[in-house]
Amino acid sequence: MGRAVHRIAFEPEQIAARVRELGREITDHFPDGDLLVLGLLKGSFIFMGDLVREIQRPLQVDFLVASSYGNATVSSGNVRLLYDPETDLEGKHILLVEDIVDTGRTLSRLCDLLQARNPRSLEICAFLHKRIADDLRHPTRFIGFDAPNEFLVGYGLDHAEHFRHLPYIASLQ
Repeated sequence: MGRAVHRIAFEPEQIAARVRELGREITDHFPDGDLLVLGLLKGSFIFMGDLVREIQRPLQVDFLVASSYGNATVSSGNVRLLYDPETDLEGKHILLVEDIVDTGRTLSRLCDLLQARNPRSLEICAFLHKRIADDLRHPTRFIGFDAPNEFLVGYGLDHAEHFRHLPYIASLQ
């Protein structure tokens, strides 16, 4: 892609420790009822895979696919839903897992969609949060790390489908 890594923001060891902590927090928050961990693809897949192994209670897994970036480094604001969960959401605790909260547009649209399906509860878990989400109408309950306001890649996050495989989070030059 011709893009170089500028700096490493979060090392693999930091990531693993924080994911373990999030797993404990989520386990404690949902002591009973059906829990559906709903991953927002593609960016959340590595984080979500690690996270569900740290949640010490029964759960189900499903996915949503939405697109708002394309090949750009800034969200277009035009959210397209490409895949809807197959699992029935009514009466379940829903934990929506996101890789990074940026503008909040995508998450707000998804929360509206999910709330209309009558879940028992809906919480957001974001691996990274830039704290610039003026458009987010539903609070993010579980946050891995506050993120710098840079374009970040690695641990599932990409630029034009590249860099997802990196075991750390880095910013691009």
